[in-house]
Formats: sequence, structure tokens, C-alpha cells
Amino acid sequence: MNKKKYFLKIFRKAKKKYGNYKKRLAGERWRYDWQTLIATIYSAQSRDETTIPVMKAAYKKLPTLKKFASTPLSKIMSLTKKTNYYITKSKNSKAAAQILLDKFNGKVPDTIENLISLPGVGRKTANLILSEIHKKDTITVDTHVHRISNVLGLVRTNTPNETELALKKIILRKYWSQVNRLFVLWGKEVSGRDKKKLLMALEK
Repeated sequence: MNKKKYFLKIFRKAKKKYGNYKKRLAGERWRYDWQTLIATIYSAQSRDETTIPVMKAAYKKLPTLKKFASTPLSKIMSLTKKTNYYITKSKNSKAAAQILLDKFNGKVPDTIENLISLPGVGRKTANLILSEIHKKDTITVDTHVHRISNVLGLVRTNTPNETELALKKIILRKYWSQVNRLFVLWGKEVSGRDKKKLLMALEK
């Protein structure tokens, strides 16, 4: 199988179906860069449908990076307790906000190395930030991208990090940043590891 051609075939179908979807994901359409970063930290293992309204409400109470960083942890936790693992995420987010102010002059870093140095930020979150905020070519691999890529046979990997590196070898750079949104929308619609069901969803 020519994986490069196979990916393009799948990608074009996914874009045709999901490219115009208006559905918002948790890492999209925040007013400030720091809000995108923090919301993405909270989105891990939480539904976007939960994360977005929770963070909207939290940002109304904590409208600036300085306010977020200086607010007592207990207050941040009370505002975000509807998200999964909110205690750990609140600790990481508050610490990350403080580091942004202390080390990066309040700016969200634009390198993977600096981003993953922040508490609660792994490669998935870092790549999403590089793509969403800094408009860099990256492949953001979450559970949906990892699952679908393996079920379709595009890759044979055990971890999202391995999937990211494998996909970069078969996908043209100009498509990298589009993969996550399309595959996430696709993955939300079709759960499980049934290849036939995944492909049938693109034909509807």
C-alpha cells in the first residue's frame, strides 16, 4: 500500500465531510493566546462540550493572565471542578500562568521545547498551540488521531508520540495542521476500532 496516496484519499474525504463543520473544539477561538493554552490543558481527557463552557465562565472571573496566576488555587479549582482531573489541571494551569509571566514576559512560547517545559503541557498540547496560535506546521496527535491512524493502517504505533513521527513521514507538510481537527470530528462521530464503520462514516 502506498501510504502517502492512501492518506490523501482519506484526507480528501474527511475534509469534504468535516471541513465545513462549525463545531468548536476546546483549543479553538479564544480571545487571548494564554486562554488557548490553559483551555487546552483542561481539555485533556475531558469533553470539549464540558471544557468550553467551564473555561468561558472561568475567564469571566479571571479575565487576565495576571489575575489567573495570582488567584488562590482553591478558587481556580472551584471554577473548573466540572472538568475531569480538575485538581491536577488547576495546579498545572496556575503554575504555567506564573511561568508565562516570570519567564516568557506573559507570552505563550513558540517552540516545542519551551512549551513542554510548562506544567501540564505534553507534545499533543504543545503541537496544538504551535498550530493554533503560532500558525506553524505541526501534527497534533490526540486519542482520536492515534486511534484512527492505526485502525486505517496508516501507522503501526503504540503511543501518540510515535504516531506523530510516523505520520510526518507520509503526510505532506501543508496538510499537517489540518489533520487534528478533521480526525477529531471524525473520531467523535465514530468510536471504536471498526475500520469499516470509520470509512462508511466518510461516505454519508
